[in-house]
Amino acid sequence: MADEKNLGNDLKDGAKKAANTVNEKTNEFAGEAKEAASSFTKGANEVLASENKKMVAGIVAILIGSLGIHKFILGYTKEGIIQIVATFVTCGIAGIIPFIEGIIYLTKSDEEFYNTYQVGKKGWF
Repeated sequence: MADEKNLGNDLKDGAKKAANTVNEKTNEFAGEAKEAASSFTKGANEVLASENKKMVAGIVAILIGSLGIHKFILGYTKEGIIQIVATFVTCGIAGIIPFIEGIIYLTKSDEEFYNTYQVGKKGWF
């Protein structure tokens, strides 16, 4: 009978250890899953933000691009100032450049636009 009690206690201890191990592994997995989900969400948000910039920058470039506003939207301050100066120096003729850029922005795929203008920081065409 004492052997049966010891066997029962050993089984209980083994079960507790197994349960603790399972809990630890579950917590590790949950942490890794949260990290992966956070990374994925961050990447998705960047792509969505670039998609919104693509549409806004493209439309603004076509409509009032000679003012360089589309460059400021994309974060290109120096290029925006150059566009404004070029428009005034050429009496508006340089306004054709943003019109072409707007068409290019809108015809690129979202991924291509993101890689070219957000990651690659390509300022012109």
